[in-house]
Amino acid sequence: MPSADGPDVRVSAGLVIPASELSWRFSRSSGPGGQGVNTTDSRVELMWDAAGSAVLSRVQRERLLERLGDRLVGGVLAIAASEHRAQLRNRDAARARLAALVAEAVRAPAPPRRATRPTRGSQERRLQAKQRRTDVKRMRRRPTD
Repeated sequence: MPSADGPDVRVSAGLVIPASELSWRFSRSSGPGGQGVNTTDSRVELMWDAAGSAVLSRVQRERLLERLGDRLVGGVLAIAASEHRAQLRNRDAARARLAALVAEAVRAPAPPRRATRPTRGSQERRLQAKQRRTDVKRMRRRPTD
């Protein structure tokens, strides 16, 4: 649902950050821009209050705060984008970066690895390959009679 600040940010199928929870700040960007570089506010800073967001479940919030703790200032996640000349493209880039960052942070951890032993066949194949290699190298040596 587009609003005055643009569309909502779709993080995953079950998680959408509404545009009403996002706040924007614009400033002059360094870098490319030609004559308009000093007159247009093309740099975008996107702020999202992750700690106070209503769309996150308790588990998602805990994961996000734990994994992005060093990036949060007072529970607020800030993302800056200034790689494009147009403010609109920088806004899209900031939204995409926010979605990727949040999706990675709230993703469930991988299940722990279950220790397994090599099969007897794989051990035998490994030893046979080593023996073949040994034979090849032995054949390259100078004869010793």
